[in-house]
Amino acid sequence: MNKEDLILQRLDEIEAKVALVHQRAVAAQNLRHELQPVLNDAFKVMLHELGDIETGFQLEDLFDMLKTTMRNVKNLTYMIKQLENVIDLWHTSEPLLKTTVPKAIAYLDDLEQKGVFRTYQSMLTLRAKVAQEYGPEQIEEMGDAFVFLIGMLSKLSDPKVREMIEKASDAFTEMDLKDVQPTGVFGMMKAMSSPEAKQGLGVMVEMTKTLGKLK
Repeated sequence: MNKEDLILQRLDEIEAKVALVHQRAVAAQNLRHELQPVLNDAFKVMLHELGDIETGFQLEDLFDMLKTTMRNVKNLTYMIKQLENVIDLWHTSEPLLKTTVPKAIAYLDDLEQKGVFRTYQSMLTLRAKVAQEYGPEQIEEMGDAFVFLIGMLSKLSDPKVREMIEKASDAFTEMDLKDVQPTGVFGMMKAMSSPEAKQGLGVMVEMTKTLGKLK
C-alpha cells in the first residue's frame, strides 16, 4: 500500500469520526430542544416555590447552619452511633415483643372484663374521699384498726368458726319474732322441757364460760 492509499484511508477514518461526532452533536442539540420547555417550566416552578420561603430564608442562615454542623461533627457521629445501638436493640427485642405484647394485651383485656381496673378506680376514689374527710393521724389509726380486722378475718378461716357462724345465721333466719308470745316463769319451765331449749341452754352455758375468760 502506497502513501496515497494510506492518506486516503486516514481521511476516511477521520471523516467517519467527524460524522459520528456530528451525529452526537445533532442528537444532543435535539435533546436540548426537547428538554428546553421542561427545564423552563421546572425553573419557573422552582422560582415560584422559592418565592414562598424568600422572606424566611437567608443565605447567612445556611452558612451558619453549615458551620454549626461542622463544629458538631463529633456530636452528630455520637448520635448516629447511639441510633445504631437503638436500632440493634429493636431488632433484637422485636421477635420477643411480637410474642409478649399480644399476650400482655390479652391479659389486660381479661382484667378489664373481670372489672379489676374498675375496682382499682373505685378504691382510688374511696381513698380520695377518706383523705378529704379525715386527717393523717385519723387515717393511721384506722389503718391499725383495719389490720386488727384483718386478723379477725383470718380467724374466720377456721372451719369450726365458719360452721358456728353459719348455723347461728341459719337459726336467726328461721326464727320469726312475730310468733313470740309473752312467757312467764311456768311458761319458761314448760319450754325448758323441750330438747331444743335444753340444747340452747347448754350452748348459752358454754358461751357464758367462754365470755368469763375475757375478764
